[in-house]
Amino acid sequence: MSSAADKPAHHSSLELWPIGNCQVSGLIDERGAIVWGCVPRVDGDPTFCALMRGDKGQDAGTWRFELENQVSTRQHYLRNTPILVTRLEDDSGGAVDVYDFCPRFERIGRTYRPVAFARIVRPVSGSPRIRTVLTPMSGYGSQLAHITHGSNHIRYLVERNTLRLTTDAPVGYVLDERYFRVERALHFFLGPDEPFNGNVEHELETMLQLTGNYWRLWVRGLATPLDWQEAVIRAAITLKLCQHEETGAIVAALTTSIPEAPHSQRNWDYRYCWIRDAYYTVQALNHLGALDVLEKYLAYLRNIVDDAEGGAIQPLYAVSGAKEIIEWEAGDLAGYRGMGPVRVGNAAYYQVQNDCYGQIVLPSIQAFSDLRLLRVANMDDFASLEEVGEMAWKTHDQPDAGLWELRTRTAVHTYSSVMSWAACDRLANAADHLGLTDRARLWRERADTVRRNIDAGAWHDVEGPNLDDGGAGGHYVASFGGSQLDASLLQMVELRYLQADDPKFQATLKAVQKALRRGEHMLRYANEDDFGLPETAFNICTFWLIEALHRSGEDEEARRLFDAMLGHRTKSGLLSEDMDFETGELWGNFPQTYSLVGIINCAGQLSRSWRDWR
Repeated sequence: MSSAADKPAHHSSLELWPIGNCQVSGLIDERGAIVWGCVPRVDGDPTFCALMRGDKGQDAGTWRFELENQVSTRQHYLRNTPILVTRLEDDSGGAVDVYDFCPRFERIGRTYRPVAFARIVRPVSGSPRIRTVLTPMSGYGSQLAHITHGSNHIRYLVERNTLRLTTDAPVGYVLDERYFRVERALHFFLGPDEPFNGNVEHELETMLQLTGNYWRLWVRGLATPLDWQEAVIRAAITLKLCQHEETGAIVAALTTSIPEAPHSQRNWDYRYCWIRDAYYTVQALNHLGALDVLEKYLAYLRNIVDDAEGGAIQPLYAVSGAKEIIEWEAGDLAGYRGMGPVRVGNAAYYQVQNDCYGQIVLPSIQAFSDLRLLRVANMDDFASLEEVGEMAWKTHDQPDAGLWELRTRTAVHTYSSVMSWAACDRLANAADHLGLTDRARLWRERADTVRRNIDAGAWHDVEGPNLDDGGAGGHYVASFGGSQLDASLLQMVELRYLQADDPKFQATLKAVQKALRRGEHMLRYANEDDFGLPETAFNICTFWLIEALHRSGEDEEARRLFDAMLGHRTKSGLLSEDMDFETGELWGNFPQTYSLVGIINCAGQLSRSWRDWR
């Protein structure tokens, strides 16, 4: 019998499968092992941290099942759910299926979504022998959990969140990591440190059924496009998993410190709510009619606005709404493939990023006119939102770190100013809807002033006749008075600042492609930043290019690039933040909300109409 020590080290990759219930989440690798999962919520201590242990070994910070003489694994989600099925097969034809999920369903008039991971092992064929390796850690990988046990449970004592495993498998075999024959279904519930009510087999089988029903009904309510439905549904489910339902916050990703490029030190903690990323997430899900996510996020925003001093908004907040997110390094974790550091917290919270004011206003405006919402916004909400608008107006021509969060330099970034224009423009629309004529006039005048300042400061003239710029005599640039380009300029149409057929936009589109396009991929910018020259493409920027091409009438090229991007997804149907534009390897935190937003938005724009099918 071989031991884990005799096996070659497992090579971490982003072939990961998320599970979750909007309270807790986990990432499962190709072996069926939970290698990342934090408790009691997404920004908590990673009880499962094997993904970030590098070459320190994969037998700590993980939970996996192994067959004796195992030869293969296969994985898939149950249709329209985040319930994962992993088939393990041995060299004698023995096989088991492992069902992984985090329970979520309606119970006693409320949503049951415990801090818990449920796993069911079902025999499929032959006489498979299995063992369980369950080694939770605490203190960001600093120590293994202390273990105590009873006749049908095991308690894992961590610093703040003791977990209890309730199971109908032999507890001694689990503790000893000993192989034993699987002759019936086995049930494992790792959750709160409290007695498990009821028969574990019956309860987990019921939880599996009810959780599947919940997700299938949620998906049934989505207004998906005709084409690429599976890709859109998987992206939508995963975006919902990135919402912390208790507060409504939406995190940028479920992980920390997966580097944007190998050995780049571009390792950041994305387990927080960026106002910008959340704006794009609710925008995409809103296109699909997922109003539950929007409503919960709007409640989160109202609390953020209420707590804002003089309307000043941070770029990001903790999922609890806390403002301070101190950044530090977890020295006991070597990092993804050993490429540390592993950062906890994010110092960007104290940066000045003036685009966030527009990203507060834009999703909030819908609440004034959408009668489907359980809570329609009122005059008090408009007054609060105007305070945010005042900050957009005051800062529209002021330097900031920009949406790419540069840490050592500032400028008046065009994207931030366009977002400020959008804030003023949408507040004028809301005032019109509310019959506030004077306020509508004020915000419209301010929007016009911001537009004049953008056109004066962000337009880069090209001397002499220039046919390549569409005859516009120049193009927009990334910052006032500068000459560099960045991909966020492609958002000027999406934000309704320009029409796609405007010569100024067409000139900018051509200039951005010339400077930033690398084959089928887009950089966010090409100039040096705090860490040198960018080495990977930024996936959302490629999707922005696809949208811009579509709106410019270049559908054939847009579809070609979109199909190429879909081909780079993991087996779970997802994308991370970044991609090597030469090899196609994924890098950066995973799953990345930005990238999933790109899938949804591009599919919606490029798809045939349902009338074409009917």
